[in-house]
Amino acid sequence: MRVYQREEAHGVFFEPGQVAEQPLGTEEPRSLELSGPSRVGLEGPERRRFSASELMTRLHSSLRLGRNSAARTLTQGSGTGAPREGKASGRESRSVEIRADSVAMAAPVDPSGGHGSWPESRLESQEEPALGSRSASERRQSRFLLNSVLYQEYSDVASARELRRQQREEEGPGDEAEGAEEGPGPPRANLSPSSSFRAQRSARGSTFSLWQDIPDVRGSGVLATLSLRDCKLQEAKFELITSEASYIHSLSVAVDHFLGSTELSECLGAQDKQWLFSKLPEVKSTSERFLQDLEQRLEADVLRFSVCDIVLHHCPAFRRVYLPYVTNQAYQERTYQRLLLENPKFPGILARLEESPVCQRLPLTSFLILPFQRITRLKMLVENILKRTAQGSEDEDMATKAFNALKELVQECNASVQSMKRTEELIHLSKKIHFEGKIFPLISQARWLVRHGELVELAPLPAVSPAKLKLSSKSVYLHLFNDCLLLSRRKELGKFAVFVHAKMAELQVKDLSLKLQGISGHVFLLQLLHGQHAKHQFLLRAQTESEKQRWISAMCPSSPQEDKEVISEGEVSLGLSDRPQVQCVRTYKALQPDELTLEKTDILAVRTRTSDGWLEGVRLADGEKGWVPQAYVEEISSLSARLRNLRENKRITSAASKLGEPPA
Repeated sequence: MRVYQREEAHGVFFEPGQVAEQPLGTEEPRSLELSGPSRVGLEGPERRRFSASELMTRLHSSLRLGRNSAARTLTQGSGTGAPREGKASGRESRSVEIRADSVAMAAPVDPSGGHGSWPESRLESQEEPALGSRSASERRQSRFLLNSVLYQEYSDVASARELRRQQREEEGPGDEAEGAEEGPGPPRANLSPSSSFRAQRSARGSTFSLWQDIPDVRGSGVLATLSLRDCKLQEAKFELITSEASYIHSLSVAVDHFLGSTELSECLGAQDKQWLFSKLPEVKSTSERFLQDLEQRLEADVLRFSVCDIVLHHCPAFRRVYLPYVTNQAYQERTYQRLLLENPKFPGILARLEESPVCQRLPLTSFLILPFQRITRLKMLVENILKRTAQGSEDEDMATKAFNALKELVQECNASVQSMKRTEELIHLSKKIHFEGKIFPLISQARWLVRHGELVELAPLPAVSPAKLKLSSKSVYLHLFNDCLLLSRRKELGKFAVFVHAKMAELQVKDLSLKLQGISGHVFLLQLLHGQHAKHQFLLRAQTESEKQRWISAMCPSSPQEDKEVISEGEVSLGLSDRPQVQCVRTYKALQPDELTLEKTDILAVRTRTSDGWLEGVRLADGEKGWVPQAYVEEISSLSARLRNLRENKRITSAASKLGEPPA
C-alpha cells in the first residue's frame, strides 16, 4: 500500500496547519544555507512517495534519534485500503492523513472532483521501487510539475506577452507607468504570462496559476495593500518558479522519452549518443535541485518570498552543466544531421518517437535546445525582478548580483561556442587559402573571420572617345578578419590565391554609388594605404545595397563607445527619442559572422537600414552589434515605449555600476 500524488496533479498549496512530508530515505536531507525567510521543518524537507509498510519501518528506525514512533492510518468503513473522506464546503478540502510522532502529512482533495484546486490522493496496494533507483522528481512530488504543460508552450506565451509590453504605450493598468505603480488596489489579471497561458490550457485540465490565485494569498488580504509594482514583483518571482517546473517537465520528456528509448539507443553508437544528448541528464538534475530550493522558500513565506539569493547560490552549479552543454552545440548539430543522412534506422525511429503524445508531437531538436533557451530566459526573469525592486534596497543588491552572475554565465557560454567555431573556421580556411610567394600565419587565437564573399572589381578600359567610359570586370574574393583583409582569386577545388593583403588600420572606404556617372550598381572604392598615400585601390561593385553597406560597415567598424552612444542618445534632454527601435518577433540564427543571432523579445537600437530589407542594430541588453533581416523584427512605434525601454536598460546598468560591476 502506498500514498502518492498523481503525476498529472495540478499545482497544490497546503492550507494553513498542514505540514509537508518528512524525508524517510537513506540519504541525509540536503541543507542549504541561504539568506531570506527561514525554511519549513528540517531545512526544507523533501516530499516523496512511500509505501505504508516502508513508512512504518522507517519510523521505527528513528528510535536511534531518541524518538518513539507511532503510526495511524485513517480508513473508511471496514476497508483497510480506502481513504476516509470527510465532507467539506466552500474552499475547504478533504485529506488523507498519516500521523506519526506529531507529524501530519496531508494531501488535499477536491470535493468536486473537477479541475478547480486540489488533486485527489489515493491508496493502492502496489510495491514501491527501491529508493536508490528513483529520480529526484520521483522522490519529491513537485507541486508545479504539470505533465500537460511543456516549456516550449510556456516560452511562446511568455515571449508573446513581452512583445506586447515592449510595444505598448505606458498609459494603462498593465504597464510600467510610474503613476500606475503606486498605491494599493484590487488583484489584477495579466500580471504574468501565466494568466493567458492558463486560459489557453484550462480545457485540458491544467492549472498554471498566478501568485495572486494561491488560496493563502487571496485569504490573507495582502492583495488589497500591495501597490501594482509590488504585485508585479511577486508575480515575476512566482513566474521564475513555475517556469522552472515547466522546464524540468520538458527535460524529463527529453531524458525519459528520447534518451531513455531502448529502440533509439540500439541504433546509436555510444559516441553518437553522447554527442547528441550531451549532459542533458545532469542539466535536469541540477534544475530539480534548484526547483526544490525555490519551492521550499515559497512554502516558508508565500506572501513575502525571495528567489534571487537562491539563483545566485545555484549559479556555480549552472556553470558546471550549462557551459559544457552549450559548448557541445556544434557537435550536437553535426551529429544530428549526420545521423539523419547516414543512419538508415534513425529517421524512422525518431519520427515514431516524435509522434507520441508524451512530447506533444514536438521534434527532438526543440528539446535539445532548451538549455540554451532557459539560461537566457532565466537571466531575463531575474532582470524583470530587478526592474521592479525598490532602488537602493538590499533586495536590489541581491537581484543585481544574481543578474550579473547569470549575465556572466551567458556571455561565457556564448564566448565558448564562438571561440570553438572561430578556431575551426580558421583551420578550415588555412587549408584553402594560399599566399603567392609569402608566408602568412593565418591561424591565431586573436584572429577571427568577420565577413567573406565575392565582389566584382571594375577597371577602366581605353576608349575611342573619352566621353564613353568603359569598364572591365572580374571577380575578386574578400576574406575580412578582425585584424586584416585578404584579396584573392578563386582557383580550382575551392581554393583561393591571395594577391594582396593589408592590415585593418590601412583600409579606407568610400561609398561612390551616388557620385559616379555612367556606372550602374552598388559601387564603393577600397583603398589600401601606405602612410598617407594609397598603395592599392579597387573599385568594387556589390549585388545589393545591403551587401555594399555591410562591407563598408565591416571595414570601418564603430567602436564600443560609439555603440553605447547609439543606445544612450535615444533619450535626450527634451524627452524625445529619434533613434528607432525594433524588437525581434521571430528567432533568427546568424548565417554570416557580421550578423546578429536574435531571440524573441530582443530590442535593437537601429544604426542603418537598407532598401532591400536589412538593418544594422545594437542590442540594448548587451551592446552587441550586427545585421539582421527586417522580416524578423518589428518597429516599436510608440515614443513612450521606446523611452521606457531605454529607462529600463539604464536602470539595469546603473544597478550593476553601484556594485562595482561594469555595465552591460
